[in-house]
Amino acid sequence: MKPNVFVKSLFAFVAIALLPCGRLCAQNLTLEGQTGGFLTPTAYVVYGEKGHVLSHPAVGFHFIDAATVIGNIETFSITEAFANRAEVGYTRSVHQFGDQPTAAATPLGLSNLWNYSGMNVFHGKVVAFRDGQFGPWMPGIAIGGVFRTNDHFVSGAANKTLTGTDKSYTSGDAYIAVTKTWAKPPVPFLLNLGWKATNATIFGIGGQSTRFGGRFFGGLGIPLPLGHGIVAVPSMGFTQEPKTSVNLNTLLNAALYQCEGLGACNPASYPLMSAHIPTTLDYAVRVTQRDKPHFAFDIGIGQVAGNIGSIYVPNPFFNPTNPAFGPPVVTTPVNLQARSVVGIGLSYRY
Repeated sequence: MKPNVFVKSLFAFVAIALLPCGRLCAQNLTLEGQTGGFLTPTAYVVYGEKGHVLSHPAVGFHFIDAATVIGNIETFSITEAFANRAEVGYTRSVHQFGDQPTAAATPLGLSNLWNYSGMNVFHGKVVAFRDGQFGPWMPGIAIGGVFRTNDHFVSGAANKTLTGTDKSYTSGDAYIAVTKTWAKPPVPFLLNLGWKATNATIFGIGGQSTRFGGRFFGGLGIPLPLGHGIVAVPSMGFTQEPKTSVNLNTLLNAALYQCEGLGACNPASYPLMSAHIPTTLDYAVRVTQRDKPHFAFDIGIGQVAGNIGSIYVPNPFFNPTNPAFGPPVVTTPVNLQARSVVGIGLSYRY
């Protein structure tokens, strides 16, 4: 067989093997309980049988290992769909304390920014146009929203450090997702792109952002048949993040303001620090059933946040009578050590 004939035959085999898969390959629950990839929602909803208004509910579990600073995170989700057009659900995000309750490099215990049990996440989604509704190239289009409550992470913790008052925050997203599954040569794929208006940093794990702003998200998956009705979907996704969170920049500069209050320094002679949260990336492999799936399993690596900036700290060697000991405050990096974290996800539809 000639090489080009072999390649075409291979592509044809993969496409034919995946034809029943369609949108079903995307029907895992995300970290926040929506139907989608590991992190980002798609324009699909939990599958429901024809002629039934209510779907069988889908439940999901996710585990994120970011114990070094942020701490481990588990989410427990339940989602119900209506007539294959809409879905609503609830997620409880559970958190365990990180490994830096007192920081070795700075007086700021970084893990203290996440010293809380978790938060609540509510979500809803409506499919405006189904994938393929008006032709083979027509993508699915959905609009949805997320609402998070009792979020103390970062913004609340920083408020407590700065003022002594504990405070919880709420945050939300309003988004549109455009998704297309293509199961034909030359390469089958699942492509997802979206835009959201949000005031949450890192899905609320990074606190409430300083303002509502627009951010893009998306992902690409390549379905591959494994046999016996099982497919694997290697994928990658991204979510743009707000650059900082409420109270975070103030916390980074707190030692500078304290130094001014003591008459030991002039803040105008120091550059003000500002956090810079990078785009969140995820690389995962999903294993699921090809036709009317009841389970989906994800495992992958997330690139979340490493060094997000610097913080001012008092110089323990400062001596106002001897400048040789250095300035009253110095800077040290703030490294969340979450630039490479492992995550798993499991969804089951009854």
